[in-house]
Amino acid sequence: MAELFFWPALLFYGEAAVGYLGEARHPGTAGRAATWGVRLGWLAQTALLVVQATREDGFPWGTWAGSLNLFVWLVVTAYLIWGCRRSFRLLGLTVMPFAVALLVVARAGGGTGTGSRSQYSTVFLVLHVGLVLVAFAGFTLAAGLSALYLWQERRLKRRETTILRRPAPSLATLDRLALRTVWVSVPALTLGIAVGVVRLIANGDRVDALVAATVVTWVVWAAYLVLRSTRGWTGRRAAYLALAGFVLVIVVRLALPATHFA
Repeated sequence: MAELFFWPALLFYGEAAVGYLGEARHPGTAGRAATWGVRLGWLAQTALLVVQATREDGFPWGTWAGSLNLFVWLVVTAYLIWGCRRSFRLLGLTVMPFAVALLVVARAGGGTGTGSRSQYSTVFLVLHVGLVLVAFAGFTLAAGLSALYLWQERRLKRRETTILRRPAPSLATLDRLALRTVWVSVPALTLGIAVGVVRLIANGDRVDALVAATVVTWVVWAAYLVLRSTRGWTGRRAAYLALAGFVLVIVVRLALPATHFA
């Protein structure tokens, strides 16, 4: 049953990714179609998650692939906060291809079906996995806003003739929204790490590569807030730092082995 909702979600997300590419070339119909693709894909993936939740006794996304599926949904949900506005359509060009790729990886790992019950308690998984994924979704959106900032800045410097035909938020707006998103995400990651550390100490487990990389990710994004608050880092420097932090998010979510929840 859950698999039946995967294909509509993938189809609509894929249509959105292609549509936003068309929006970048010829603004108008393609962008509107892409926005509806995101909405419909989000509804299909929401239905998939609901089916997974009803088929399990506990937290159904405790595996690496399952958490990746939930992560995609959180990223798209965060995008929809602003993505439905015409001026933010080009943000979808940084978000939706990424969402499509990760959803395919999640399915390949079995994360879009119904699996066995995790050995971890539901409360722990909700607090630890849930908070960490919320934070990472926020970092992903902040990186997308930062990438759009750099692209828009480049257009302005080049004085491109198409700048009025391809609407995008002002540089100040993009910079401010990225900062606000990180301000919400860092506390969520802090709490998620704290819950994991408490359990790690209680069980006498060792710190693995995933835990270490997650802490490094926290350090980079916390430094982002500190540098912006105390050193006046804004604009391009902050955007590049956000993209560097996003690389660490990718490392934690994809590059490390899936044995952390095994």
